[in-house]
Amino acid sequence: MLSFHMHFLRTVPLLFTLSPCIYNSSIILLSAYTLPYLLAFSFMALIPLFAILFFMASPSNAYWPPSPSYRPSSKFRPVNFYKGFRNLWGPQHQSIDQNALTLWLDRTSGSGFKSVRPFRSGYFGASIKLHPGYTAGVITAFYLSNNEAHPGFHDEVDIEFLGTTFGKPYTLQTNVYIRGSGDGTIIGREMKFHLWFDPTQNFHHYAILWSPKEIIFLVDDIPIRRYPRKSAETFPLRPMWLYGSIWDASSWATEDGKYKADYRYQPFVARYTNFKVGGCSAYASRWCRLASASPYRSGGLTRRQYWTMRGVQKYHMVYNYCQDPKRDHRLTPECWG
Repeated sequence: MLSFHMHFLRTVPLLFTLSPCIYNSSIILLSAYTLPYLLAFSFMALIPLFAILFFMASPSNAYWPPSPSYRPSSKFRPVNFYKGFRNLWGPQHQSIDQNALTLWLDRTSGSGFKSVRPFRSGYFGASIKLHPGYTAGVITAFYLSNNEAHPGFHDEVDIEFLGTTFGKPYTLQTNVYIRGSGDGTIIGREMKFHLWFDPTQNFHHYAILWSPKEIIFLVDDIPIRRYPRKSAETFPLRPMWLYGSIWDASSWATEDGKYKADYRYQPFVARYTNFKVGGCSAYASRWCRLASASPYRSGGLTRRQYWTMRGVQKYHMVYNYCQDPKRDHRLTPECWG
């Protein structure tokens, strides 16, 4: 490279020191001789600029981290835990400090809570911080369900954190069950993500927006999945309660049950705070105003929200049931189009 630069610098001055009498006849020859070097030098000088522009336009950089264009969580006030929820099981593994709820799992029990009222639509969110280290087999959940009202024939909409082993990221699983498909013959509709942050370091806000026409899953106000209503047979329409829990799911939670809960690392702790619930309870008037995930009164996502969601799915989604060739998609007709 140094020899090229020295040769170029010696050649260029020659072009301008030629006498006027021979300049016109020599310029064509000299230009032909020096032009390749000139072009090569110019291109090499532009390489750093091209690299910067490529990095700025790189899709992976554009989505790191993704940023919400609208914050639906800001439309709802925090709910006092005692007013909105009650203990469901494992009361001795549950504590509250300044409206921050702590659940823990050890070899004796886990714990769960449930909303006081059932809902037929709404926004359901909470800020959650997960347990670090070895958590294989442990599920931390935040979900809607009517299992107690319709045992063996229930609906469910899940946000589940699948525990992991040392050095591997948590998996965030979203799922939808419809009228008993989660009982007996399981017809799950799972989409799984590896998040763009470590969910054990800080609280992050996770939410489900459920309306009569769609379900939207959000992380820090960023939509990561939209499940539209394509038919009454593939969409939950009956009232559901809001739940949270931590429990042992060693049979399937981590790499299909390969790694089990190891109680040498107990207790496994999950923390919930900033509960936000708004929408239409099962007892509300049919004129109740539906919750929305966008600035639109109709509730649909904006174009930018769709763009961000597609980016998250492209770079952070690790499983989509509609793309699984092992699944019988006759049971999930919403995947057809």
